[in-house]
Amino acid sequence: MPLENPLATLFPTAEAIPEQFRPGAPIEQREYLVNGELRVWAGALAPVRSPVSVRDGEALEPVILGSTPLMDAPTAMTALDAAVHAYDRGQGRWPTMRVAERIQHVESFLKRMREQRTAVVHLLMWEIGKNLKDSEKEFDRTCDYIVDTIAALKELDRRSSRFELEQDTLGQIRRVPLGVTLCMGPYNYPLNETFTTLIPALIMGNTVVFKPAKFGVLLIRPLLEAFRDSFPAGVINVIYGSGRDTVSALMASGMIDIFAFIGTNKAASALKKLHPRPHRLRAALGLDAKNPGIVLPDVDLDNAVSEAVTGSLSFNGQRCTALKILFVHEDVVDSFLEKFQQKLAQLNPGMPWEAGVSLTPLPEPGKTDYLQGLVADALGKGARVVNSGGAQVCESFFYPALLYPVNEQMRVYHEEQFGPVVPVVPYRDIETVVDYVLNSDFGQQLSIFGKDSAQVGRLVDAFANQVGRININAQCQRGPDQYPFNGRKNSAEGTLSVHDALRVFSIRTLVATKFQDNNKALVSDIIRNRESSFLTTDYIF
Repeated sequence: MPLENPLATLFPTAEAIPEQFRPGAPIEQREYLVNGELRVWAGALAPVRSPVSVRDGEALEPVILGSTPLMDAPTAMTALDAAVHAYDRGQGRWPTMRVAERIQHVESFLKRMREQRTAVVHLLMWEIGKNLKDSEKEFDRTCDYIVDTIAALKELDRRSSRFELEQDTLGQIRRVPLGVTLCMGPYNYPLNETFTTLIPALIMGNTVVFKPAKFGVLLIRPLLEAFRDSFPAGVINVIYGSGRDTVSALMASGMIDIFAFIGTNKAASALKKLHPRPHRLRAALGLDAKNPGIVLPDVDLDNAVSEAVTGSLSFNGQRCTALKILFVHEDVVDSFLEKFQQKLAQLNPGMPWEAGVSLTPLPEPGKTDYLQGLVADALGKGARVVNSGGAQVCESFFYPALLYPVNEQMRVYHEEQFGPVVPVVPYRDIETVVDYVLNSDFGQQLSIFGKDSAQVGRLVDAFANQVGRININAQCQRGPDQYPFNGRKNSAEGTLSVHDALRVFSIRTLVATKFQDNNKALVSDIIRNRESSFLTTDYIF
């Protein structure tokens, strides 16, 4: 496109990109992982375009990063067959392996993964437009999550290593795997949020078919060898392509036992309906959210604005935990908007590798058109863009729009924008805000900003049965990873955290016997002779 838009100057010429951050030659990836082998796909490929464009004279050209396999259903089914065979109805090597041995395999993978930090961070920036600091943070946080998961499993196994005696019944309770897992992650955290389901599923003894997110696909390529070399054949299988062509066939087969998915509730519902054995399927889902921030009249306004700006615009608002709508009391709304604009103006737009950059291009094709549609709808119904330059677009770049006053007639009041549009709703009566939360289809999180203990306490009680997490004078967020991450209504199914995820991907099994001398002797012999992987008093250090 011609360089008529001032935002176009944010995009670099090829020569202006620092050498260590240049994209390099396009990567034609044909490899995929099935049954411990890196196989070569001979069919069609899907191009991988960066949200970053490069200036060439008077034009902007999107950077082509490479291509990935556009696999079909029969090929995807070979991955499922490998996972089913490796699980072998619970009799396979991986599901029957001692916990300590599975931990060793995951530790081996983590060591190999850390060797690929530079490559993965580089692709995170180029594929989804995440800035360098946040890309490094995502990689490091993922590694930390794996370490914490290993520690949590060790502790869980230690508690399970003892026998219990109840009503003359001797028993040992341990957690065992559920079966074959289909794992699909989101494009905004294609490494971290994917691995918060993938790693717990693996370490608990399940076998996995993993399909990378729709954007952030190439960044999995540097990890394929690590997966191949760290786990037994068929335990982890990686496929690519259109979900309609691949995942639908996997679900319809009825051979998926766990569905781990982070995306929209509509997509999750459609896929779950394909499974012919719904009572066999366990789901761990992270879905849509429309998290409100509620600013009370008695408030530390500077803190509320700081948290609201970060909460609504970190990674351009492309987070399920982002603050998606702000309800601000009429008494403070003018001051709130003024301070918000000042804070927003301090956010630097630019390319992902540039120091201090907060606002970057959006990876999803058509996203800027969608956001412009939301803004136009709001403007047509009485709102205005408050901040200077708000809603300006150039190619994949959308400058944040602070919309005010927003009301229930506008699409942005109801729809999850998943981008840098910040709707502000003025209110007088707090009950209107309470009704919004109670009537919402979503229930992930919300934030309350205020200093009046009586009012904050009442709102906590009003919302405790509506959302999975209530944040007081702080933005919505996932971490720390030891805390539960869940949601209600259409926002989630199941609870994820370091500890909870181990339980989501496993089930408790009890071995019991009457407390009699012959039974005690039998169990003691099994343990002493190490004749069972389940019945054991091993203590993992």
